[in-house]
Amino acid sequence: MKFSTPERKHAIRFIVALGIVSLFADMTYEGAHSIIGPFLKDLGATATQVGIIAGLGEMIAAGLRVLSGRLADRTRAYWTLTTLGYFLNLAIVPGLAFAGSWKAAALFVVLERTGKGLRGPAKDVLLSDATSVVGHGWGFGLHTAMDQTGAVLGPLLIAGIVARQEHFGPAFLWLALPALFAFAALIVARVMRPGLTSPPPQSAPRSQPLPNVFWLYVAAAGLLAGGFVDFPLLAYHFQKTAIARPAAIPLYYAGAMAVNGLAALIFGRLFDRFGMRILALGIVVSLLALPLGFLGGSALAIAAVGCWAVGLGAQQATLRAGIAQLIPIEKRGNAYGVFNAVYGVLWFLGSVTMGVLYDYSLVMLVVFGIILQLGSAVMFVWLQRPLTAAAAD
Repeated sequence: MKFSTPERKHAIRFIVALGIVSLFADMTYEGAHSIIGPFLKDLGATATQVGIIAGLGEMIAAGLRVLSGRLADRTRAYWTLTTLGYFLNLAIVPGLAFAGSWKAAALFVVLERTGKGLRGPAKDVLLSDATSVVGHGWGFGLHTAMDQTGAVLGPLLIAGIVARQEHFGPAFLWLALPALFAFAALIVARVMRPGLTSPPPQSAPRSQPLPNVFWLYVAAAGLLAGGFVDFPLLAYHFQKTAIARPAAIPLYYAGAMAVNGLAALIFGRLFDRFGMRILALGIVVSLLALPLGFLGGSALAIAAVGCWAVGLGAQQATLRAGIAQLIPIEKRGNAYGVFNAVYGVLWFLGSVTMGVLYDYSLVMLVVFGIILQLGSAVMFVWLQRPLTAAAAD
């Protein structure tokens, strides 16, 4: 389908507007995410507990993603769900400053992730509607790049505050400022595009099941999620082994988010040209973060963070774009909800397993992550042909 130049310009402006929302939102929760691992350690949490907390929010939010995705398809209240999710997502973060124990901090982390689960499918449907005009890979890649710009600025802000105050807790209060800007930008984005430009027909067969290839796609992504190390565990290791000073850890994360954004743009473009097999390349790069980060010293830690960031950028640019190609828009909210649910549960199980293995054997942790990620890469290469055929139907 060809689109006129005004349609393309309007779609790009909306993607940028939604990107600005994500920029300020990521300043908020990625700024917090950059110090969660060391913050929990200072509150007395062990590596296993950090692994559980890092994945628990995603697992609890997973069920909510399924429900919110189905609710989005049924009611088409995409903006309502997106707005409520952002409110819960962003309002919670400054409250971490008042957490007096690792258990209280864990509760805040879970609540923040719950907000993301509520808004995720609805927001992705709104974004995919616009990316259908400019190319799904490029559109999601552009949004991710802006998203990661905030993920760079947030940790930089936190790094400066932690370096000055030498405590993690008070830094969370400053994140209320970008949270307010995110809400303001969200209002502007909603005014620009109050609904889908091509809403699904009223008679759309919502009861029709998702195709079999979708479930294979979800399984491959689940393997990837289970083997992909979460940054809080890497940061925990860096602080415990004195690889990095506390104030330097947010800088590592900020650098990772900059690499992440650039990788998302590149992999998004490559996805539109070469398809899903390009993700396998990103996976091969990302799995190198495990031996470099956990078995190397300070010199290899930066390389580990860079590999981790490239892998994450590849995922963010391609996984949602692949679903947009595969699933029609009237069922896309449910598809995003199911996908994110499985991905979140497997991320949780992988995070817990890696946290346990960290206390037992670093070598086993590395082998575990590499095996799962390699299995995922093989599946995505194999899925290239059926995904292309399904998208053409």
